[in-house]
Amino acid sequence: MPETLYTIGFAKKRLRTFVQLLKDAGVTKLVDTRLNNTSQLAGFAKKDDLEYILELVGVKYEHEPLLAPTDLILKNYKKKIITWSEYERAYLCLLEERRILTRVNEQISGEIVCFLCSEDKPDQCHRRLLVEYIQKNIPQEITVQHLV
Repeated sequence: MPETLYTIGFAKKRLRTFVQLLKDAGVTKLVDTRLNNTSQLAGFAKKDDLEYILELVGVKYEHEPLLAPTDLILKNYKKKIITWSEYERAYLCLLEERRILTRVNEQISGEIVCFLCSEDKPDQCHRRLLVEYIQKNIPQEITVQHLV
């Protein structure tokens, strides 16, 4: 189990900055927590492009939509049908329902992992909620670092 879990968003980042942040942190595996990783708005972070770029710099890529919020939760938040605190509760309940800890333990074992989504900052982003959930629910002490 790693001592540090990293997160990163690709929005408002140049490719060079994005890759350098991962390299400086020593990341060996990037876990993509987006529901849709092929959006035309993703730029260099479209699945095939991102996977290729990471391969060039020695970072493994894995898409894990199980760690993403549902489309309904996301749409309700974006349309302001639910507040951020309601979004948080819904997403954390979803993680519980999906029993993600076993899967996450497999993903992070023996790796320096960074969880990816699109938001440039982690404040109101599911990747922050995800790593805090992991941090709270596993027996080992883990530090979280957001690469911004």
